[in-house]
Amino acid sequence: MTAPLKAIDGNADLTELMTVLAARARGAARVLSLAPAEQKNKALEAIERAIRTNSAAILAANAEDVAEVRANGATSAFVDRLTLTPSRIDAMADGVATVRAIPDPVGVVTERWQRPNGMTIERVRVPLGVVAVIFESRPNVAADAGVLCLKSGNAVILRGGSDSFRSCRAIHDCLVQGLREAGLPEAAITLVPTRDRAAVGLLLTGLNGAIDVIVPRGGKSLVGRVEAEARVPVFAHLEGVNHVYVDHAANLDMAKSIVLNAKMRRPGVCGAAETLLVDRKGVSTSLKPLVEMLLDAGCEVRGDSTVQQTDARVKPASDEDWDTEYEDAIIAARVVDGLDEAIAHIHTHGSHHTDAIVTDDQAAANKFLNEVDSAIVLHNASTQFADGGEFGFGAEIGIATGRFHARGPVGAEQLTSFKYRVHGTGQTRP
Repeated sequence: MTAPLKAIDGNADLTELMTVLAARARGAARVLSLAPAEQKNKALEAIERAIRTNSAAILAANAEDVAEVRANGATSAFVDRLTLTPSRIDAMADGVATVRAIPDPVGVVTERWQRPNGMTIERVRVPLGVVAVIFESRPNVAADAGVLCLKSGNAVILRGGSDSFRSCRAIHDCLVQGLREAGLPEAAITLVPTRDRAAVGLLLTGLNGAIDVIVPRGGKSLVGRVEAEARVPVFAHLEGVNHVYVDHAANLDMAKSIVLNAKMRRPGVCGAAETLLVDRKGVSTSLKPLVEMLLDAGCEVRGDSTVQQTDARVKPASDEDWDTEYEDAIIAARVVDGLDEAIAHIHTHGSHHTDAIVTDDQAAANKFLNEVDSAIVLHNASTQFADGGEFGFGAEIGIATGRFHARGPVGAEQLTSFKYRVHGTGQTRP
């Protein structure tokens, strides 16, 4: 067992601390990459049990965090992202159980073939190594990232937001307890023990090659900083400027249910809809009911001239609104001339995260699903299903919006790379 590191303040030698943390994580990654599935699952079982047993302590720590941000004037959407409840802690523990039940991705042979010279070549999944996860207000990310990295044989360094510092420490205690019970190195899941923002900059350097990949989970400014400064590969997680397009062939009751859920279930999550597009051919039957429904539910609607005519409460949309992730009970709405213009709008203003079409026209649905270049595209379903748990992954480390290696919800399998194993019988190359 490694010696504990105490939390530090801004006057301490932060560079030395982060270098030590990264070196310990590197050593833990070597152990974890070879750990059998049974040992990792034992740790996950203990983590689930610890989260359930210590839920009161987690809630108490979270209450302190929430009280602090409320006193500092945080928005209701921000408070919602930060807040843990008994049901959310239960969901966190349930996610650990689901991850435990997933087949171990490490060592899986994805392809095997034989060459004419008799050599057999296999492509096999291997861990990435050390993953640094930099996230903001959601404390549950600590648990999600920790258990997914554990399952996939990776060590992880967690740097949570200063607003969730106490909550993350309480959750991390449960993660470490699970590692300890399974006989795995505690440094396999490391929480940066300081609120000092300079720690983020040090992680982005890669800390002398100790970090293999960085995953940012947060707002546009955080992701932009990570992508601009990181010296190691990044799983891009851009903002969720997500769209729901209501086609003229949509069932109105279904459209109302999907739009309301996509925007208002949890307005602050990255899968929330931020823009409503309505087919001009369906305006006479669907636009006014959709807009009034949102307004009556407490959602601010910012619309184009046609949308503004439906209700005096609609505010005019600016050019910036089409590119904005509100993370709040606000939605931009416009009328488009059919499916092609809807797709063009999404390509121009979207973030390649999650977009949905509501329609009973299968041909229109197929065109939307094929042509919209987003990580997740849905037909007749809410954008709030953009979640690793809803995909059956148990949890997610993020929604990757880039095109490199992993895309969409990043679960245990997506946290592996591969290597080639070649079996010969004495072959030499002429």
